[in-house]
Amino acid sequence: MATSAVDVRSRRGFDFSKWAVFPALCATILFFVVPLGVMLLWSFYQRIGGKIDRDLSTANYVKFFGKPYLFEGLINSIEVALITSVVSIILAYPLAYIIAYKIPARWQRFALILAVLPFWTSYVIRSYSWLLILSERGIINSVLLGLGVIDEPVTLGYNRGATVLGFVHFFTMLLTLTIYANLVQIKDSYRMAAADLGASPVQVFLRVTLPLSLPGVAVGAFLTFVIAIGDYITPQILGGAKELLLPQAIMLQVTRAADFPMASAMSMTLMVVVTIAYLVFAKYLKMERV
Repeated sequence: MATSAVDVRSRRGFDFSKWAVFPALCATILFFVVPLGVMLLWSFYQRIGGKIDRDLSTANYVKFFGKPYLFEGLINSIEVALITSVVSIILAYPLAYIIAYKIPARWQRFALILAVLPFWTSYVIRSYSWLLILSERGIINSVLLGLGVIDEPVTLGYNRGATVLGFVHFFTMLLTLTIYANLVQIKDSYRMAAADLGASPVQVFLRVTLPLSLPGVAVGAFLTFVIAIGDYITPQILGGAKELLLPQAIMLQVTRAADFPMASAMSMTLMVVVTIAYLVFAKYLKMERV
């Protein structure tokens, strides 16, 4: 009788599969767990008189939640991330649906390539490109002035709307990919069975396609929220200094105040928000694929 691989490993006293993840585990501990632990520890230090007081204290957290302009940065970041996620989902779902069900299979790969084109451009270049479009002498204002719609340039940049627009331009494509990947895994027999039982196309979508595609929506929405809430470049370029977001506030603590303990406390607060977001999406992130 043939000897199984498990028996061979047990006889030799060595299971290679247990050690295969060791390099990845070491890298995770070294580059993620350890820095996170150090940042957590530093968040309980204080910068007093230009020196770091290493007596553990929650003073940084009290200061953060007690300073309206700092706490407002957190609220602004959450609002921008939520608005970006919602708008991106609204735009991405129809696009993913069209690619998955309306475009012939032989052309879907080409359509997906067009969808990911924005990823081929530098993040900074995309942001500055939008700034040129939205500026007072940009394309939009030039066209409106030329048509006589407006008498003077309108301020379209350096505000929350410009920041959200820059985010949506990027994350709509990301959500399109995650939703499409989920849609193409839904068996056609499910939708056909619903139609055979008398369901209208709208009912088939609402009762079959949409519920089964929620994992793809949840994955894309979670990634969008996490990246948007921690992004520094886009709000800095497109948003200007009119509205402070938490990543910008953290950078100010590092570059201007050199208050690394306070920056650590604010960063840990941001990590808590991301963890809460994961718990909200966890139900759908763990749904089985169909």
